[in-house]
Amino acid sequence: MNSAWSILLVRALFAALFMVIGIFVSLGIDQPWWFGAVIGGTAMALLVLLDMLFARFSLRNFSHATFGLGIGLFCAWLVTRIGIFQLGVFQRMENLEDIRNVTEFLIYVSFAFFGVTFGLRSDRDQFAFIIPYVRFRRDGAEGEPLLLDTNIIIDGRILKVADTGFLSGPLVVPRFVLDELQRLTESGDSQKVIRGKRGLEVMEKLRGMTGVRLSIFEPEAWQKREDLSVDARLAHLARQLNARLLTNDEDLAKVARLRGITALSFNDLVIALQPQLNPGDELALNLLKPGKDRHQAVGYLADGTMIVVNQAVGLVGQTVDVVISSALPTSAGRLIFAELKAK
Repeated sequence: MNSAWSILLVRALFAALFMVIGIFVSLGIDQPWWFGAVIGGTAMALLVLLDMLFARFSLRNFSHATFGLGIGLFCAWLVTRIGIFQLGVFQRMENLEDIRNVTEFLIYVSFAFFGVTFGLRSDRDQFAFIIPYVRFRRDGAEGEPLLLDTNIIIDGRILKVADTGFLSGPLVVPRFVLDELQRLTESGDSQKVIRGKRGLEVMEKLRGMTGVRLSIFEPEAWQKREDLSVDARLAHLARQLNARLLTNDEDLAKVARLRGITALSFNDLVIALQPQLNPGDELALNLLKPGKDRHQAVGYLADGTMIVVNQAVGLVGQTVDVVISSALPTSAGRLIFAELKAK
């Protein structure tokens, strides 16, 4: 059953239960039955309002807060057991019992507050430090769902990335993304047909990969509306599932981040993994072609970064040792200049 409909059903059942209990209580104290129904409905409405306010509060957050609350209350109990109110200076006070009750209440509330806030800011490893013989399950403590965009599926690189094990959490593909891939295969445009077929092949391979949890999400009625773009539905769905969004669409990534959604991109990953070559670094480079100037030769790194080697035009087709001399940022990436290593 869809989670949203499940929540609506639970709210309806509890609303009916609250109203029935209110009616019985009203009849038991000689009040009109409708008075109890209104009180029960109002109480349930307040609970629904609180539930909506805590919509982003996950079960993991609740468990952390509960654990922190327990630690805070235990610390408060230890503090109140010290027996400071048994000192003579306190024993001579009037209304000692009232002062003691108020002070203990403030101590419990303060420690409970700090326990909850510390618990929410803590992660799995910090809890394991507090309880060294208890480890949270890895799959329960890590890996929010990863929502796949159409272009990231067509891209195809997700197969190799998923095979390395770097992608944590289950992969989720909405039904409307599969429908978009199907429409591409039936568009009549040869280029779109190729892209659509490639995307469907990637989906088939992902489903057959061991260690990859792939699920197809069936959208709600509003997510099937044709007036909403696929990007808008993806952003709404990522918020609903509290999922990360994997896309190479820079515009969609920017919109998602503005809405508080974690957006991941293979393009950003490639840029982050580019080797940071600095002047003085040495490497072996295969020279593939002459450069713009007569004395230059050009080679490429594995990620496509171009390196221009001075005084090497006669060595095209060979692998030579070079020394990085400088780097120039351009719109297409870094342009690196090098010199032949002296023998």
